[in-house]
Amino acid sequence: MIFKSIFGIVMGFFAFSATVSGDDVDEAVRMLNKLAVAEEARCSPYERDRHYSYPQSLEPLVAGQSGGIYGPYTGTCFASLYETHIEHIVAVSEAHDSGLCAASPAIRRQFASDLRNLTLASGAVNKEKFDKDAAQWQPQRNRCWFAARVIDVRSTYGLTIDAMEKAALSAILSQCDSTALEAVDCRFSDVLMQYDDNKNGYITCSEARAHGIAPVLRDHPAYAYMTDGDNDGMVCE
Repeated sequence: MIFKSIFGIVMGFFAFSATVSGDDVDEAVRMLNKLAVAEEARCSPYERDRHYSYPQSLEPLVAGQSGGIYGPYTGTCFASLYETHIEHIVAVSEAHDSGLCAASPAIRRQFASDLRNLTLASGAVNKEKFDKDAAQWQPQRNRCWFAARVIDVRSTYGLTIDAMEKAALSAILSQCDSTALEAVDCRFSDVLMQYDDNKNGYITCSEARAHGIAPVLRDHPAYAYMTDGDNDGMVCE
């Protein structure tokens, strides 16, 4: 009960806070072009538990950034924090090999707990992304927000970026009108419970057809949890 009370207070405090430092795509591009380009290099041993520990008590604060127990990578609303993992947007090992290997212990701990680099994801998505950078892995949803966060974190900590990741982020931003998170109200997220049969955080055409809702139009609640490849407002046509 104490945890739930604290979580409620935190959610009330953060519900209307900004989720990114800005939604200016041009600014993200400028910041990207200022990053030093270099191959990753491990200048000191990587010991995750020793140098990059963080408290699980951060989880309600991470949830508070998006106004709910929300996984931006898949657009998923979760019923409780027990269903989520804390996810480092710039992976810790990636940051270590991009310059934090030479940083002080205090800076490493700060990085591990920095809310701008933390989000929520299901265990499966967290495992899938693991230590990959933006050239190796990109989220299904909120790619523009993801790209801006990666750039912001790298800029803040003076991290380098390799040429392939820079090209990948540039390609994402070239398709963006905003770097803000998609607007989602997790208080009314029973859609996945109804249509997401395999509980992976999004709805497939097979699931839509099985439930008799295909083709799915933009104004259908299930649309937000599906991929509209040609962006014509209809999925599974």
